[in-house]
Amino acid sequence: MCGICGEIRFDNSPASLSTVEQMTKNMAQRGPDAMGILMQGRVCLGHRRLKIIDLSDQSRQPLSDPFLGLDVVFNGCIYNYKELKLELQNKGYRFFSQGDTEVILKAYHAWGKDFVNRLNGMFAVVIHERDSGKIILARDRLGIKPMYLDERGKVLRFASSLPALLKNEGVDTNINPVALHHYLHWHAVVPAPHTILKGISKLPPATLREYKPDGSFKDILYWQLNMNHPKHPEVFSEKEWADLLLDELRKAVKRRMVADVPVGVLLSGGVDSSLLVGLLSEEGQGGLNTFSVGFEAAGGEKGDEFVYSDIIADHFNTKHHKIFVPSDDLLQTIPGTISAMSEPMVSYDNVGFFLLSQEVAKHVKVVQSGQGADEVFGGYHWYHPMTSSKDPLQDYCTAFFDRDQEEYNQVVHDDYVQENFSRKFIENHFQKQGADNPVDKALRLDTTIMLTDDPVKRVDNMTMAWSLEARVPFLDHEFVEFAGTIPAELKVRGEGKWILKEAARQVIPDSIIDRPKGYFPVPALKHIEGPYLELVRETLTSSVAKRRNLFKEDYINLLLDAPKEHITPLRGSKLWQIALLEMWLQTQGVL
Repeated sequence: MCGICGEIRFDNSPASLSTVEQMTKNMAQRGPDAMGILMQGRVCLGHRRLKIIDLSDQSRQPLSDPFLGLDVVFNGCIYNYKELKLELQNKGYRFFSQGDTEVILKAYHAWGKDFVNRLNGMFAVVIHERDSGKIILARDRLGIKPMYLDERGKVLRFASSLPALLKNEGVDTNINPVALHHYLHWHAVVPAPHTILKGISKLPPATLREYKPDGSFKDILYWQLNMNHPKHPEVFSEKEWADLLLDELRKAVKRRMVADVPVGVLLSGGVDSSLLVGLLSEEGQGGLNTFSVGFEAAGGEKGDEFVYSDIIADHFNTKHHKIFVPSDDLLQTIPGTISAMSEPMVSYDNVGFFLLSQEVAKHVKVVQSGQGADEVFGGYHWYHPMTSSKDPLQDYCTAFFDRDQEEYNQVVHDDYVQENFSRKFIENHFQKQGADNPVDKALRLDTTIMLTDDPVKRVDNMTMAWSLEARVPFLDHEFVEFAGTIPAELKVRGEGKWILKEAARQVIPDSIIDRPKGYFPVPALKHIEGPYLELVRETLTSSVAKRRNLFKEDYINLLLDAPKEHITPLRGSKLWQIALLEMWLQTQGVL
């Protein structure tokens, strides 16, 4: 887990070393163990290292192989690197390190652009071919690792975090109207290539981009999730499906044990994280560190789920760490949390993950986390009604969207009132081949789009703020592909995730499986009152916000007058949503 950045020029002039140095220093928290910069004429690559695999300097980055004429910077972890290394050695390749970065470099030399199809892991990679001048950018299948881009004329800059690019002069910081529409409709999910700022984009997941020396490029979508089941599937009983599921998840969890440092677990007390603890215990990982966070109650809503995380910690005899956050500490943490966001994200989980990661980083460098199970196995309330949907598009939008187009027109300044970008995006996605069943359409959309630009991004940003690597077994691409073959009815039965829960009964106590569905609760940010309301009011009525003129004053006043009355279908605060965007813009210096 690291931070990468760089500048590539396509006009034959030298890249700016000072620009890359600045971006590299800006991402110190992503890799405090080492900093490296490589200058090759028109190409300059920067890297921050968090030592997880091969702790020696042999795996320092940027990594070069002069004999092969290749340079690389890489963020992430390749879980099958040892198997790939053996295969490459059998092809005659010799290695000077024990890490996964060199494996990527030689895999590209051996297999060309097809190398990405052989990688199992999370990755954002940039490769430079010295002889041809080609530049290769690649991002993992489910977008677990980020890559932001600033392209202006004959100059390309890239970085693992958006704020690193913002430090460069001349970035177009005007609001992107497409992204704004997504942000205010789709619970702050802004699909690639868009970001909230016009001048910065992001490489889409499962994409390999090849730049020629003149700056022209071609994108290859190297992976797509197929949710359609074979026409003549082998018939499995429910028990057999559950057993297969558990076997596949065991493989995913075991892969993510690969590290030269201890691995812990973020334990919420729900089925997903509890199951990870159980499977790691099965693998013989004794003395496992587990971590939970809780907050003060607010609005009559409880702020922790320690009772459930305690059950798992006791059952598997883990070294359990509980972090309780008083309201005063929560308020003081908000600025740091927002500063850690590469993009504005409204979910209350951000503060929880930020504080949890701060504590976790004192004990371990790597954790496994349960993100993705709800999207892969239909754990949310809007999936089951779609089993009988006559209009999947409308039913999905009704359940998920924070507001309809009519309300949106009342929210933003008239300059941003344009077409219904979000509905059109979902309509196009639902029409793509590979998912015929209405439930499968929604699951594919949420797994490949919503998940990437909400929960996954949240975990990356908040853990990296404290130099912590998070791994997500439920998003192992082979496991996700397997889950796509399971009939939708077995996923959404009951209150959702039925088949996952049945598999989990073989590993964890029923009391965890049969509990009411919980969320990562931060009640104070949902029931905005007292000092939280004052913070929001001060932000939205500031001179900076008024000059920006993004939101209509009447709508702001409507929310400020009765914040508890304006809650989204996904139980979020509409007031917090618009305030968070303004806070993020001000924090990042977009004035």
